[in-house]
Amino acid sequence: MVDLATVFKPCSLQPKKRMLAKAVMPIGDVLDGRYEGKFVQIRGWVYRKRETKHVIFILIRDATGVIQCAIKRGSLAWDEAERITIESSIIASGIVRRDERAPGGFEIAVDKLHTIGLAEPFPITKDYSEEFLRDVRHLWLRSRKMNAIIKVRAELLRLIREFFQRNGFIEVSPPMFISSACEGGATLFGLKYFDEDIYLTQSAQLHLEALIYSLEKVYCIAPSFRAERSRTIRHLAEFWHVEAEQAFATMEDMMELEEGLVGYACSQIVEPCRKELKLLNVDVQRLLNVIPPFPRITYDEAVQLLRKKGFEIKWGEDLGFDEERALAEAFGGPFFVYAYPRRIKAFYCKAYRDNPELAMSEDMLVPKIGEIITGGAREDDKDELIKRIEEFGLRREDYEWYIDLRRYGTVHHSGFGLGVERLLTWMLDLDSVMDAIPFPRTIRRFYP
Repeated sequence: MVDLATVFKPCSLQPKKRMLAKAVMPIGDVLDGRYEGKFVQIRGWVYRKRETKHVIFILIRDATGVIQCAIKRGSLAWDEAERITIESSIIASGIVRRDERAPGGFEIAVDKLHTIGLAEPFPITKDYSEEFLRDVRHLWLRSRKMNAIIKVRAELLRLIREFFQRNGFIEVSPPMFISSACEGGATLFGLKYFDEDIYLTQSAQLHLEALIYSLEKVYCIAPSFRAERSRTIRHLAEFWHVEAEQAFATMEDMMELEEGLVGYACSQIVEPCRKELKLLNVDVQRLLNVIPPFPRITYDEAVQLLRKKGFEIKWGEDLGFDEERALAEAFGGPFFVYAYPRRIKAFYCKAYRDNPELAMSEDMLVPKIGEIITGGAREDDKDELIKRIEEFGLRREDYEWYIDLRRYGTVHHSGFGLGVERLLTWMLDLDSVMDAIPFPRTIRRFYP
């Protein structure tokens, strides 16, 4: 019999790794005040450096915060402190002391300093443009602003999942490769899939619809790709899409679900992200005031409001970025526009049976950004769906699988899609959706 104890001998390095993990602590823990007067060891990157004749002050950052370190002339750490540069990675140890003048109210009197990676002169200085920062996004991600945005984004995604789970939805994983358009062929990114021409997904909606016949209530959080040549603050070629579909649900059910989701995210994000929201100068009360139900107006009413504002818009024209922003200014918060002309909506949109010219489609709009969610009822009648496919000039054979869903136990159902970056941009009052994602992809930007 094999002696397992001799075969699986513990690695001699493991105890050392565990000791190191205990010795090095997050900066955020030090800033909590629990280690005042105690010896600590931290590691991170040099955020700022200031030298006087007798003291070198170094701000060190890690994922949890920034703390000031002081190195006195004559200490063992002085020579190392003199040579380190901005963004060098280091390990520092010393005694924690309270100092109200220091960022965070605490300072470490450093007696030992070790450089892990000495940085070359850092290219980001005080004088920079937004365009330059996007060119060096791989470095700008180290900024406190981007650190905070990404943390809030992560919490937002967690809250979205939590909301859906509490409402009985199942998270699913749709494909990124698709064989036919969901939102119109003009915005498809084509690619070679072995020997076939296929596309990157514009939306997971059609595949989510297939899943409701098994799971009834499904959602996904996944990237979508649209080759739109728009250059507004709300357009990305690659964006993260929250999409949901529900069997036996109406458009009104979807609007209630959408406003519930947005209201939940705005109210619940405040406490866990209070530090980040403060750093980003976000008006927390504005988020707490996002309380459903949201106002609702019809497309007809929206057109009348826009005409009063001086827009020369004809009935049947789609609302553009400028029109949506103008409408949003009148409401000051999230609201819905619904009952759009059917001809400006996608082929899968269901029409009002008593008014076939209108689609059971709705958008949620917010100030500055405009539309952040599009949803509505899906056409559940097989013959009507086929008719719409043909009217749009689409190849029926590409959608046979989708038509099958109406052949075998069709039910009325509805769904929606939410742009994560648009929602986050509005919540944090950012300048552009490009600031709401680590590596933005637009008509002109695909680097780094």
